[in-house]
Amino acid sequence: MMKQIFGLIVVIILLNACAPKPYAETNKSYKTQAKLYAATIKETPVVTANDSLLLPPYFVGTTNFNLRKPSFVIIHHTAQNTCDQTLKTFTLVRTKVSAHYVICRDGIVHHMLNDYLRAWHAGNSKWGNMTDINSSSIGIELDNNGFEPFSDAQINSLMSLLSKLKNDYTIPTANFIGHGDIAPTRKNDPSILFPWKKLADAGFGNWYDSKTDSIPANFNALQSLRIIGYDVKDTTAAIRSFKRHFMQDSTRRLNDSDKAVIYNLMKKY
Repeated sequence: MMKQIFGLIVVIILLNACAPKPYAETNKSYKTQAKLYAATIKETPVVTANDSLLLPPYFVGTTNFNLRKPSFVIIHHTAQNTCDQTLKTFTLVRTKVSAHYVICRDGIVHHMLNDYLRAWHAGNSKWGNMTDINSSSIGIELDNNGFEPFSDAQINSLMSLLSKLKNDYTIPTANFIGHGDIAPTRKNDPSILFPWKKLADAGFGNWYDSKTDSIPANFNALQSLRIIGYDVKDTTAAIRSFKRHFMQDSTRRLNDSDKAVIYNLMKKY
């Protein structure tokens, strides 16, 4: 009996060793780049001498430091048809796009980049006064072409991942936002089918109260959108982005209900 079990273990090990590894080459590239950055971090800081700098005779390194940590989570949909298609896109150098996580329709989570490293997912974007969002955020891509509902398995995996990220990095509730929120003139992801309220109910993103207050006579909706974080330089794009996220609506005009929601949200920021 023991010989049979041992033989079975050997077979399993051999099968795993022979199993195809479709990303073996790109994984080598990942490890090489990570080692280069690690080597850079380990280097002792050196100030290059010039005529205007007075240099000390010895190096003094501070004892008080740690790694930078993310303070935002940006949620995307892939706008592609399969998870494999997205994984390939993120492993081609020429695409110059990446994310920390990709969550497939079946709920499988690919952790593609260390959370402390800077992914290329936000692009030209802005939220509040912040313009280099890649440097302070984690990017999560959901395998979805933008026209279909998000699967329960996918959303369940997302919620579990968000809980871990929020606890690990103390990410504020308000800082779980969408790609379309930070790039309203360029992006519309995640789509109007994304369940933002479900996330907000679990503490991932702000949401408006079920009962909203009356709108003040002097209420400025665009100014309030700016306070929330939206870039209102293109007012139509900002309105559509807000409505996509909070009203699950793709129209471009604000009605009284929309304004009441904006007023309610603005008071949370």
